[in-house]
Amino acid sequence: MDKVDLEFSWQAVPKSNRNNFWKTLSVMLGFTFFSASMLAGGELGLGLTFTQFILIVLAGNLALGIYTGALAYIAAKTGLSTHLLAKYAFGDKGSYLPSFLLGFTQVGWFGVGVAMFAVPVAKAMDWNVYALIFIFGIAMTASAIYGMKSLVVLSFIAVPAIAILGGYSAFEATQTLGGFGALFDYEPKETLTIAAALSICIGSFISGGTLTPDFARFANTSRSAVVATVIAFFLGNSLMFLFGALGSMSYGLGDISEVMFLQGLMIPAIIVLGLNIWTTNDNALYASGLGFANITKISKKVFVVVNGLIGTVLAMWMYNNFVGFLNVLGAAIPSIGAIIIADYFFVRRGKYGKFEEMKFKTVNWISIVAWAIGVVIAQVAPGITPLNALIGTAVVYIVFMYIASNKK
Repeated sequence: MDKVDLEFSWQAVPKSNRNNFWKTLSVMLGFTFFSASMLAGGELGLGLTFTQFILIVLAGNLALGIYTGALAYIAAKTGLSTHLLAKYAFGDKGSYLPSFLLGFTQVGWFGVGVAMFAVPVAKAMDWNVYALIFIFGIAMTASAIYGMKSLVVLSFIAVPAIAILGGYSAFEATQTLGGFGALFDYEPKETLTIAAALSICIGSFISGGTLTPDFARFANTSRSAVVATVIAFFLGNSLMFLFGALGSMSYGLGDISEVMFLQGLMIPAIIVLGLNIWTTNDNALYASGLGFANITKISKKVFVVVNGLIGTVLAMWMYNNFVGFLNVLGAAIPSIGAIIIADYFFVRRGKYGKFEEMKFKTVNWISIVAWAIGVVIAQVAPGITPLNALIGTAVVYIVFMYIASNKK
């Protein structure tokens, strides 16, 4: 079977197929302009003052920017997806572990996204929510089959649309609260610890961030990949959090859809939020397809369809268990990216051999053990779960690899 497809599931992206900065930025902004981030922002708005919120979002997106920027650099240098990069650190068969975990979580995100669109629309229009989930799930799956080309087109449409509508909604919410002065005087009825707030902020996109190489590998230079990725997380993700938080602070509603409906923005909200979710859901199916293609060597397009159907069926369950889902992501996923970053920058000193010429280990058990220890550290160590996972896993992996090299 020919293992080369138009999306380069099993090889590095050739230089002739790379995208310029603006296309890369468009895709990455479409990736981070996600309504789930607005939902997470709404949760922060219910438990933080506005000043605390700004500091949390800046700190959280700084951490995400550094993390995803490092992964984007590696991807643009090598032209490889997250799953192919994992072969260097985890081994050929060992890479199946991160591919399965990342693929599974993206199917979950797809389900959350479908439900986030269908539930408020069904409530507002008095339609059957399960029928809408089925229709939206199938439609989003169909467009994801076309891969990177559809992602670029959808992002060019959705990004400015959600920025304009979200900006208007945020302005209206601020006016309802009493203006910018009242915003800084806002006192939440509930309290949220700094560690919990940072865990929500970082954990809301840590799984997506780990898959940055799947999209950044198409950048024509490492510089454009890093800059586009960092801008997307600082600008895109911060705006999503801000839109969600202002709605919850002004109206006491953590769901941005309910806020926009309350503001009389029903039709534009349905259209724009639909496009917004559509772009990220297509990203999720694209990335999950790459993950399962790495494991099975079956075409990515097959798994785009299969994963879309599974995500559609599980949509309501994932939607109802959103916070618990974030906690799982915060513990299990950052350790994968931490090992890839540590392996490239610290163990291999930025020198990876050409993918097509490499003879990988079957399984690098050090990376598997380091990942497991990282997950435990994330669960038991006090502080910020995703950062504990990142730092703990990287340190364990570097130390274990150093000991193993000395023994040799």
